Amino acid sequence: MTVTKNRRLFASGLLIVLVASATAWAIGRDPAVVEEAPMETLLVQADAVAPAVVSWDLPVTRNESVDLWIDFLKGRNRDRTRLWLERSGRYAPMIQAKLRARNMPEDLIYLALIESGFSPKAYSRAAASGMWQFIAETGRRYGLEIGSYVDERRDPLAATDAALDYLSELYDRFGSWYLAAAAYNTGENRVARIMRQVTGRERGTDADFWRIAPRLPRETRNYVPLMLAAGHIAKEPAKYGFRDLEYQEPLSFETVWVPGQVSMAAIARAAGADEQEVLDLNPHLVKGTTPPNRAYPVRIPDGTRTTFASAFPSIYQNELAQRALQASVTRHKVRRGETLSHIARRYDVSVRELQQWNGMGRRTRIKAGQTLKVAR
Repeated sequence: MTVTKNRRLFASGLLIVLVASATAWAIGRDPAVVEEAPMETLLVQADAVAPAVVSWDLPVTRNESVDLWIDFLKGRNRDRTRLWLERSGRYAPMIQAKLRARNMPEDLIYLALIESGFSPKAYSRAAASGMWQFIAETGRRYGLEIGSYVDERRDPLAATDAALDYLSELYDRFGSWYLAAAAYNTGENRVARIMRQVTGRERGTDADFWRIAPRLPRETRNYVPLMLAAGHIAKEPAKYGFRDLEYQEPLSFETVWVPGQVSMAAIARAAGADEQEVLDLNPHLVKGTTPPNRAYPVRIPDGTRTTFASAFPSIYQNELAQRALQASVTRHKVRRGETLSHIARRYDVSVRELQQWNGMGRRTRIKAGQTLKVAR
């Protein structure tokens, strides 16, 4: 009887505690007898720190060679790697869009990172130029104009189109993006020859790259691991110590057609833009002017087309006048014993005109070897 009574009292007390606890939670209190369920807490914390899913559309490899290059990129090369990652903000969206339109792996973008650090002005000791490091012969083979005024190897858009054409052909030949990348670096015929020696065939798989790597030149042997290392870092920069990256704004511009041999300075003035900005948009115009004897498309900053259309005609006429004046200028190298009077008589001009054309005061003396401008 006593035991039964005690059990009833215990049950009643437990019910009171549970009711009191439920009431306390309902009104926002936190009684000492209530704790959060450990599993629930752990799951919430795990959700808060769960890493974002990293995806690849190239076969992803992580081995000793890749780790070696990750260590290099985040170590000795750290400052340059940061610059390359930040510069990717300018060019990566354009390259990825072109890759996507061709149904090619977007991770091929890391070839441009290791080739040039996304710099259109990169130039190698092997005379390869531009973001995709074309030599002249290969560039011309894939439709790039390469001359004294225009070098489309330095044009991010044209060079990207040419590079993707080349990579597509290499993939069709070798059946593997790793082998295609190796061939891009060292030449398709060398990769084909080594593939036949090692595997008995040209076409292969990504695993075949690692099989033939010992026979490849050192640079090519490291090329695919370096591309993969760059991808690992670019996809998770903070994980590798690259925090607070200041990515450059994506490449953006409008295009206008201008006559031949117009300077970037004149185009910038017409657009109301900084000359360096116009030069940066047109790195393939290697002399800072459009090529002579033909109209040519020039990129100007977004939103400046209307200003350009209004201002360009008069600025162009002024440039034509300046060009005509420069064309009429003769340069005279002063010989020993000559005076301004001698030179003025020779060209049928006045001494004062000579002084004005050359920014000279009335008492300025000339000396042998000096070059004077003479307008004719």
